[in-house]
Amino acid sequence: MVKPRNRLPTAKTKTAGRVGRTFGRALDRLTPRAHAGAALLQQVRPRHPAQVIALGFGGAILAGTAVLMMPMSRQGPGGATFLEALFTATSAVCVTGLIVVDTPVYWTTFGQVVIMVLIQLGGFGVMSFGALLGVLLAGRLGLRARISAAAETKSTGFGDVRRVLLGVLKFSLITEAVLALVLTARFIAGYGYSPGEALWHGVFHSVSSFNNAGFALYSDSLMGFVADPWICLPIAAAVIIGGLGFPVLFELARHYRRPIHWSMNTKLVLTGSAILLAGGTVFLTAVEWTNRATLGALDPGARILAGFFQSVITRTAGFNSIDIGQMNPVSWLGMDIMMFIGGGPAGTAGGLKITTFAVLYFILYTEIRGEAAVNIFGKRLSRSVHRQAMTVVLLAIALVVTATMALMFLSDAGMEKLLFEAVSAFATVGLSTGITASLPPAGQVILIILMFVGRLGPVTLASALALRSRPILYEFPKERPLIG
Repeated sequence: MVKPRNRLPTAKTKTAGRVGRTFGRALDRLTPRAHAGAALLQQVRPRHPAQVIALGFGGAILAGTAVLMMPMSRQGPGGATFLEALFTATSAVCVTGLIVVDTPVYWTTFGQVVIMVLIQLGGFGVMSFGALLGVLLAGRLGLRARISAAAETKSTGFGDVRRVLLGVLKFSLITEAVLALVLTARFIAGYGYSPGEALWHGVFHSVSSFNNAGFALYSDSLMGFVADPWICLPIAAAVIIGGLGFPVLFELARHYRRPIHWSMNTKLVLTGSAILLAGGTVFLTAVEWTNRATLGALDPGARILAGFFQSVITRTAGFNSIDIGQMNPVSWLGMDIMMFIGGGPAGTAGGLKITTFAVLYFILYTEIRGEAAVNIFGKRLSRSVHRQAMTVVLLAIALVVTATMALMFLSDAGMEKLLFEAVSAFATVGLSTGITASLPPAGQVILIILMFVGRLGPVTLASALALRSRPILYEFPKERPLIG
């Protein structure tokens, strides 16, 4: 056995020793009450970035609820009820789009502006927005802000958080501005809106679509534009871009001509998005082709456009250009699957993310082939990712099933509709069969919880699992139970 060599103390270690001794003497001078207060503070103060993110989103929701309850936020006398304001604020901050009141009828212009601000805040990320304010106002970030923002934006390290935040802000504002101009021009030229009204509608729907929120200033969402490609295609493009995730967008900006340099995450998101968009378009168009209440009354070109638009929207946002409540139950089930999968990680999309399900697919593929290691695009997948993906998916399934069963006790709506609402809320999509507003208060509270957990779950749970790894100094003997 080789003993470690003794090292001579350096200036750095001497300084550290003096600091440690000084800090120790300071602690010794604390009174017992101060000791107890410090211990209590350590217990109350959130230590993990997941806790900080959850508290940040919760605080934003409560603040939005308070503002929406003000009389100036609601049309007519009085203010909104607590449940109406809480549901709307949660849906906006969690970029979902589910509503219990008609947005253009119930809320004033001020209330709609509040909803738009909450959407922008939720899509950008509450902790990321707070860290960005630190950058813009103070020019620096504290360690806790860097840790929380890095966990929320999936930054590769604490040092690049500032660059990532500024990049996210710049890209978001540019994309939303371009889309707002396109929509404004179309509203003026095609529908005779006044410039001010067209600009407001263009800005609101650009923010709502890029952040995958699905709030609309029309009572029937976008059904009035079902055959208008100048409205549907720009909104669909913004939803797709926002749903890819900022890590993918930044990597494409740097290496768009060199796919060989793309990371596994970027390749999985792009490949999975293309497959789901094409497959969803074919599936929904084929199932609803003869349904006179949805696509059947449209001409062939408009049917294809509506099928593509709904395929884009189903995985990430909550707009609809056809009546969801009149769709075939087979379409609902297929949309449940697409909503549950969602979009790319670290973006504005919801669901459990394409990468999560892609990892599960390759694990299954590897197991069927009898291979030992999971290889994706010429790279070996870390075994810790196997456990994270399976844990997130199984917990999500358990939550959705439990919530659906609870809703079945509270409502007499069919199971297929209640499951659709539960998946839509958890995946922060916002599509509805039209029963959300008619659910009892307890049912709406369940949807609020689903939206909150769905918005935070994939981010916080995955980061918590990644940061909670501990070295194990021993192993138990192996044994194989019977499977299948």
